[in-house]
Amino acid sequence: MELITSAQRDQLFEAFEQDAFHLELRDDYTVPNEESPFASWLRGEPDDLAWAKPWSNLMRRVTAAGKTVRRVRVITEPHTPYITWEHSLTALNEEDGEDIRWLPRRSLPGDLGLPLGGKDWWLFDGRLLAVGHFDDDGRVLGSEIVEAPDLVAECVRVRDLLWSMAVPHREYKP
Repeated sequence: MELITSAQRDQLFEAFEQDAFHLELRDDYTVPNEESPFASWLRGEPDDLAWAKPWSNLMRRVTAAGKTVRRVRVITEPHTPYITWEHSLTALNEEDGEDIRWLPRRSLPGDLGLPLGGKDWWLFDGRLLAVGHFDDDGRVLGSEIVEAPDLVAECVRVRDLLWSMAVPHREYKP
């Protein structure tokens, strides 16, 4: 299996035509550019958000071009500190044009089998997947590109189901 870097995955945002969707299933992430801001937040220190500017600029550019970027975050309640921090920043993502919804893990249908072994994934235009791979500590190893039609179709089905069930950010009260 060949993995692409996060930077290479981000290049996919320059190429998709209409819709990018992210299914997030982890309660903790260890992302290099987030480690220091998260630690500062845990200590109650202010954040200038400089670390978030590249993503923010990318999302503003993509959504200004009329493309949609959506996420469903499947989360455990009560939240981990990471999810609490992420929730505190989500209004900024939405200001950049993303549409983010929350789905408590307990609300997942009991008979739902999550494709790709329960890994996170980005789905671009309902045609291409970038499947996230992480180590045991939650560090990003890279993304695997998947274009198998049956697997992509299953992810489209799961996307549509979970999107319809999830609570928009402005309505979700942890």
